Amino acid sequence: MPEYPEIALYLHALEPRILGRTLERLRVASPSLLRSVEPPPGGLAGRTVVGLERIGKRIVLAFDDELFAVLHLMIAGRLQWKEPGAAIPRRLGHAAFDFATGSLLVTEAGTKKRAHLHLVRGRAALAAFDRGGVDPLSVDLATLAAALQRENRTLERALTDPRLVNGIGNAHSDEILHAAQLSPAQMTRKLSDTEMERLYTTARTSLVEWAQRLTAESGAEFPKKVTAFHPAMAVHGRHGQPCPRCGTPIQRIVYAQNETNYCPRCQTGGRLLADRAFSRLLREDWPRSMEELEQHFEVRR
Repeated sequence: MPEYPEIALYLHALEPRILGRTLERLRVASPSLLRSVEPPPGGLAGRTVVGLERIGKRIVLAFDDELFAVLHLMIAGRLQWKEPGAAIPRRLGHAAFDFATGSLLVTEAGTKKRAHLHLVRGRAALAAFDRGGVDPLSVDLATLAAALQRENRTLERALTDPRLVNGIGNAHSDEILHAAQLSPAQMTRKLSDTEMERLYTTARTSLVEWAQRLTAESGAEFPKKVTAFHPAMAVHGRHGQPCPRCGTPIQRIVYAQNETNYCPRCQTGGRLLADRAFSRLLREDWPRSMEELEQHFEVRR
């Protein structure tokens, strides 16, 4: 699932291509993608893109007259920039935003189509997509601490809960917690002041550095492969490989459709998170499926 750094990469790539340009038409090939139709897709034709925004993990295309296209790519959704009028891929394609200079395609791999697009009118309607989580890049230490400790959650779940913190998912929570040398199972209300300050600083640094890295790697090209894995990541997707800090094999916790990766030496004092007590904790604090996650955290319209 694209998180803050990947969304920042997409916005960076979209700005020179569509900002200030007029949308010729919006083609929707997959009915499952479109979740609201006020305005209808045809109502965006002839409108100019006046802004590009982010709400949590959503990409927002702002058009004149306060019309907005709000796109959530979910796990397997991706964007492609193609020649004007490019065909929407039959199996993976969802939609195309057609401009005179090119077409922005929305695609999604896999059999379960979770990506969704809302078309809304007015800032009040747009605000409904804000789940209430704080932006770690724009708040102070006290604000982030209050958000994380509003509920006594595991750090992994608190960081990825959009009601508490926005823009972070499993991939970057793994990287942040490893860099901060904190256990994903640590309860938020048991963090010391020093640990909270370290988490705050590390989260901001990690997110900014990853956004800068991805943007630099893409350059002027439109990103062709945006995934939750990157070879430079320290722990995410590196199960069994040596920790870049201490050399200990990276471990992982797999529960339902969720996975978290960690270094037992750097983060948990050598303890493997696989005992019965932790399994009970997972049952209480982790969603059992993507569907359950969506029920809790996605906007219901």
